[in-house]
Amino acid sequence: MGRVIRAQRKGAAGSVFKVKLPSGAKKLLQSDCRAMVGQVAGGGRTEKPLLKAGNAYHKFRVKRNCWPRVRGVAMNPVDHPHGGGNHQHIGHASTVRRDAPPGAKSGQIAARRTGRRRGQAAVTAGKSML
Repeated sequence: MGRVIRAQRKGAAGSVFKVKLPSGAKKLLQSDCRAMVGQVAGGGRTEKPLLKAGNAYHKFRVKRNCWPRVRGVAMNPVDHPHGGGNHQHIGHASTVRRDAPPGAKSGQIAARRTGRRRGQAAVTAGKSML
């Protein structure tokens, strides 16, 4: 990559020496310091897209059981509070009170506000995202 460090001068006592960094800065280091030469193995591995469901399957198979992620509305009513019905819809308000029991806590828990922002709040929210 062309990023090198040059040892410039050894101290009189031999305990410190001066190095010049790629930024041009000069630094004093102990003479018993060590460094590894090369690149970190596997760097940038996660930047490549998975592309296929099979690749995601093998990735999560060795990690944990969190894939595939099934939506609650696609389940049966015995499996999830959002399940069931003749088409995929929640069927009731998605906001849930904070003191709801664990089996009923699915959706927006203790939401302060829901829906589309209207008026001045929408303008300020749009500016904060830019």
